[in-house]
Amino acid sequence: MTAALSLPVPAAAQTPPVEMNTDRASFMVVLRESPGQNRPDDRFTPTGPTKLKLPDGKEIELNHAWWEYIGDLHVRFVFDSPAIMRNATPDELEKIGIKTVDDALTLAVANIRRTYGAPRSQPLAGGVMSVLGRSEDLNSSYFLDRPFWQDLLKQHPEGLVAAVPARGMLLYAPLTDTRAVGALRNVIGGIYQDAARLRVSSALYLFKDGRWTVFQAPAAKN
Repeated sequence: MTAALSLPVPAAAQTPPVEMNTDRASFMVVLRESPGQNRPDDRFTPTGPTKLKLPDGKEIELNHAWWEYIGDLHVRFVFDSPAIMRNATPDELEKIGIKTVDDALTLAVANIRRTYGAPRSQPLAGGVMSVLGRSEDLNSSYFLDRPFWQDLLKQHPEGLVAAVPARGMLLYAPLTDTRAVGALRNVIGGIYQDAARLRVSSALYLFKDGRWTVFQAPAAKN
């Protein structure tokens, strides 16, 4: 049997390392799924170090600036660049003067607004609204923009039902609009499934009295 050739990649064709800014201006936050969880409270709990098994069977320990949140959601603090986003570490948060998760959220959301615009509402069918910025990958992060939701509560003090099924999608409807809320109940599962690796949450959430609660539990995992 003829052995396969393994040719070295010419130096000019090699991908250069990506330089990342790890300063306060590039600090942002994203939402990701915690499969199988359904946390009831609007509060943040550090995820702590996690183990990662490499293809060769070796285990390494990672310590990222991640916090478990509500329902099946957790937040990841990241540094943004034109090419990629990289997970931040607790040590890096300390280096840029962040002491609490509230400090981190305030800075991260402010940077998203400055870089990618303030969230705006766009009508969809049946009374459902979509929340958009200038970066589709960060639309779901506006779930964490509490001043945005507080402003909406002035128009709908009874509460707002929100869905964040995928990274590029954040939907909501006033609680009193039963038709629109029913539409969210009906479509959340399908959108979440279709999102595949870009899934965020299969739950519905209620924003009222300045905080989030789980309005419809995440779908059970097989």
